[in-house]
Amino acid sequence: MTAVPLISLSDVRREYPSGDGFFAALKDINLTIEAGEMVAIVGQSGSGKSTLMNILGCLDRPTSGSYRIDGRDVAGLAPDDLAALRREHFGFIFQRYHLLTDLTALGNVEVPAVYAGRGRSERAGRAQEILGRLGLAERTGHRPGQLSGGQQQRVSIARALMNGGDVIFADEPTGALDSASGVEVMAILSELHAEGHTIVIVTHDMKIAEHADRIIEIRDGEIIDDRRVRETGIRPPVHKFPPIAGGFQQLVDRFREAFRMALLAMTAHKLRTFLTMLGIIIGIASVVSVVALGNGAQQKIIADIGSLGTSTLTIYPGTSFGDTRSAKIQTLRDTDAEALDQLPYADSVTPSVSTSVTARYRNVAATAQVSGVGADYFRVRGLKLVAGSLFGTQSVRQLAQDVVIDENSRNTLFPNGEDPLGKIILLGKVPARVVGVVGSQQQGFGGSDTLTAYVPYTTAMSRMLGQTYLSSITVRISDDTSTSAAEAAVTQLLTRRHGTTDFFISNSDDIRQTITNATNTLTLVVAAIALISLIVGGIGVMNIMLVSVTERTSEIGVRMAVGARQTDIMQQFLIEAILVCLTGGLIGVLLSLSAGVIISLTPINFRMAYSPASMIGAFTCCTLIGLIFGFVPARRAARLDPVDALSRD
Repeated sequence: MTAVPLISLSDVRREYPSGDGFFAALKDINLTIEAGEMVAIVGQSGSGKSTLMNILGCLDRPTSGSYRIDGRDVAGLAPDDLAALRREHFGFIFQRYHLLTDLTALGNVEVPAVYAGRGRSERAGRAQEILGRLGLAERTGHRPGQLSGGQQQRVSIARALMNGGDVIFADEPTGALDSASGVEVMAILSELHAEGHTIVIVTHDMKIAEHADRIIEIRDGEIIDDRRVRETGIRPPVHKFPPIAGGFQQLVDRFREAFRMALLAMTAHKLRTFLTMLGIIIGIASVVSVVALGNGAQQKIIADIGSLGTSTLTIYPGTSFGDTRSAKIQTLRDTDAEALDQLPYADSVTPSVSTSVTARYRNVAATAQVSGVGADYFRVRGLKLVAGSLFGTQSVRQLAQDVVIDENSRNTLFPNGEDPLGKIILLGKVPARVVGVVGSQQQGFGGSDTLTAYVPYTTAMSRMLGQTYLSSITVRISDDTSTSAAEAAVTQLLTRRHGTTDFFISNSDDIRQTITNATNTLTLVVAAIALISLIVGGIGVMNIMLVSVTERTSEIGVRMAVGARQTDIMQQFLIEAILVCLTGGLIGVLLSLSAGVIISLTPINFRMAYSPASMIGAFTCCTLIGLIFGFVPARRAARLDPVDALSRD
């Protein structure tokens, strides 16, 4: 039975577009190469020898004809299957070395084993062994720029041997070397041939070709001579890495290597990386800051509303605030307040009347608002006691002439810092003893300079107003009760008591909900505008990554030549894009937090309220941007033709 040749080409033709037609670089090539042979393909520039080697090494495909490796037709193989052939059976030695400049000599040699799924310690040990054998044991930590041309070519040879290299393709292996280095490289190739490797050398130098057992001369895309210089003896089998099965650990190792290479690429081009992530930084900082500003504004407004009375219902006579007949309605009574206070959902209730008087203390006089209120008023409105005490239920029953003043009144009537507690002030014509001081109540959503004095409502009604009806009743609702349900129940109770609906209710929660909705809408609109800047930043990432693919085309070609799958290339560029976006997102969040710290140090009464959800959303958005806008460049890199990629610098 006749042995199947290792390499077999039958009527192989390779054409390239040229103007309106095609140019044939190879014309119906028929060729076989046996395992263990050392073959030199010789020809002048443009003769087609490099095209032939690219097809033999599965870096390029023939236009027509059949190419078989060990009896296996490569025409139907997918790109990843071709990558497996290059990774597991072939090794390439290039004229210009094609080493990855970001990696050390050891790292360059390890690359094929990374794509083969070898463990870190296993591949490092073999790489050290091969480099030591080639005389580079002391140079394993050096980068290509720190090595001579001969040393770089030895690293290239070591890389070709990393996974075994049944067949080694050497494209002008001495073309960029001096004579001494060239002799050393050829000696190494001869040793490898003696060890059983099949060597295919492409050269224009006949002296180099004479090292081979067989010389094939090619001219104008055709083989014009195929002669054997010496017989190929029996060669031992090539020492190879033992095969490994795929698995989860292999995927993890490939991902780890892609991650490491992405980091190396980012750190090697720091300015480009920073410019790439600048749009992301601005976008994320804007989105997080806008959300924090919106939350801060919302909390400030809710706090201001809370100072007016949190979850309160205020009952007024009439049908609305504009009802001109409300002054004639006198049906709100203190008995209504007592009835409301018995309801289970009422936290506290206060009747209210009010009048404006001139307040005097000694020679100081000022216009003040007198509020006649119940003992629970201060709880209902959330007012804080600053000094002294509040009047209680006993004072209300006894029509006591006790008064609690606010800080504005204290500062106005007692300008020299005199303690007001126990002092008698005149409220109109009624003397009253100051028993306490409370903080000034907010009016609207800002501060107020109004002077306010609080007296028992019974005192105000009998001694100041001479009336028996109330101006309003305010009910503070328990925290576990819906204010809308409480409003319906209050309406039902008072309607039954009055026999008609001669009142209306102001629900503070309605105000809060309205303003909360307004601030949410405003925050959403501004955040959407900030999101546009984030999308623009993502487009910037895509554009610069596309430029990066163009700049690194040669690197991509090298990785494909040593066996990288399309998914490996795509994974590396996607990881790089995601890392750029995530790093930009982290910097953007830190900038936003810094802005919040700066604002907190200013005297303005406002704080940015950061939301963990917005930060998590920001990083999720960064990841999506990296995936979406990194996909096109990554796919473009993965779909590059190895031979085209290698030909560009």
